[in-house]
Amino acid sequence: MTTEIKVPTLGESVTEATVATWFKKPGDLVAADEMVCELETDKVTVEVPAPAAGRLAEILAPEGATVAPGAVLATLEEAGAEAPAASPKPQEAPKAAAEPAEAPAGGKRVDVIVPTLGESVTEATVSTWFKATGDQVVGDEMLCELETDKVSVEVPAPSSGVLAEILAPEGATVAPGQKLAVIEAGEGAMAAAASPAAAATPAPAAASGRDVEDAPSAKKAMAEAGLAPGSVQGTGRDGRVMKEDVKRAVATASAPKPASAAPAPAASAPARTASPAEDAAREERVKMTRLRQTIARRLKEAQNTAAILTTYNEADMSAIMDIRNRYKDLFQKKHGVKLGFMSFFVKACVHALKEVPDVNAEIDGDEIVYKNYVHMGVAVGTPSGLVVPVIRNADQKSFAEIEKEIAELGRKAREGKLSLAEMQGGTFTISNGGVYGSLLSSPILNPPQSGILGMHKIQDRPVAENGEVVIRPMMYLALSYDHRIVDGKGAVTFLVRVKEALEDPRRLLMDL
Repeated sequence: MTTEIKVPTLGESVTEATVATWFKKPGDLVAADEMVCELETDKVTVEVPAPAAGRLAEILAPEGATVAPGAVLATLEEAGAEAPAASPKPQEAPKAAAEPAEAPAGGKRVDVIVPTLGESVTEATVSTWFKATGDQVVGDEMLCELETDKVSVEVPAPSSGVLAEILAPEGATVAPGQKLAVIEAGEGAMAAAASPAAAATPAPAAASGRDVEDAPSAKKAMAEAGLAPGSVQGTGRDGRVMKEDVKRAVATASAPKPASAAPAPAASAPARTASPAEDAAREERVKMTRLRQTIARRLKEAQNTAAILTTYNEADMSAIMDIRNRYKDLFQKKHGVKLGFMSFFVKACVHALKEVPDVNAEIDGDEIVYKNYVHMGVAVGTPSGLVVPVIRNADQKSFAEIEKEIAELGRKAREGKLSLAEMQGGTFTISNGGVYGSLLSSPILNPPQSGILGMHKIQDRPVAENGEVVIRPMMYLALSYDHRIVDGKGAVTFLVRVKEALEDPRRLLMDL
């Protein structure tokens, strides 16, 4: 069976992306939800997972190609379609079945070790195992996910084989270098697992689909939709529930609602109020991850400590959009990275911080610490929560250097590979809620910083210009600041300088 790998939705107002990297090549085996390629847009980097397990048959959009949402990137021969081709060794299978103990013995035992978690991070929690004991694994396939206070880390299989033993179950606390599991590596181990399981697997899979670990994205979607585990029919490998399955289940559940108006006679009967016990039975309790606990604690500390106030303005994005359209091809050809909006905002904020240094300062006891440098934090949303990697010495970097560093830090954030050092020391933060369609919001400070700029969705709106009403691409800007350090005049001045630099980028060249 052939499955198409398509470009996912890239975000509101994002109509195209560039294929940056293929992690697999035609003929490679892939696991369900394993990342096969990476796309780059003007705003974010998007990783594309495999919709099912199988073999990558053909790549239709090579690296460097420009693609639109919904376009077909590649085709995948699912595992079920190539099962006959996977067993061209009729003489080996009976031997493995007759001597199941000898194959593992002939295989090499490989330890799965907790990787380095980042500077000063000494422990993690095993959050999810994607494989069970006895499952066949492919080299570099994700086995489990670890959570720390800062980031989530996926642990890949060091080699192909069979997962022989899990030493650290879900919920266990582990340290860097600790052994997580053992893999029986080699073809003999894989044949031993494939042969006896071939006859026994179909029936248990159909009868007890809940023994199969659902995709993390699917579990999150079920929690958000209020669906109980087991209520969604999975179409992934061995009945694994995928995110698309949850979407279909939600759509199916909501579709019959108009028809449900038919049983009108029951409307005359008084509605029965559910008891607290019945409500509790329909609830689901999920322990907060370490990262989410840390985010919650720091945000509440910011509210309790700082005197947070927000001022708003709006900027006409026409000038920046014209510059990008005119020079984006030359910029990418010379520097090897796309010219996005974020570098303009970083430059505009650096320019404004020079005039209003209070926004770049922090309170330390009874002293104000003024920073004669700008370490710009850029908030990045990840499946596990919000993280803020830092562009160090942003005031000394060019547009190209800023764009390259933003792309690299964003990639690391989504892969859970950011080090603690890469998220510390920021003096000011930019948060882009416009990627998710936000029109206006009040960002919250990232302590001990005294300012954060909120970017929002670019939307065509009527504005008055020279006595006439014209349509312009406008963006609302929000600056939240610590009123203990920054006065209202300074905050408004800062935001006006950012607006001026965005509407007329020539000011950045002339330091006006």
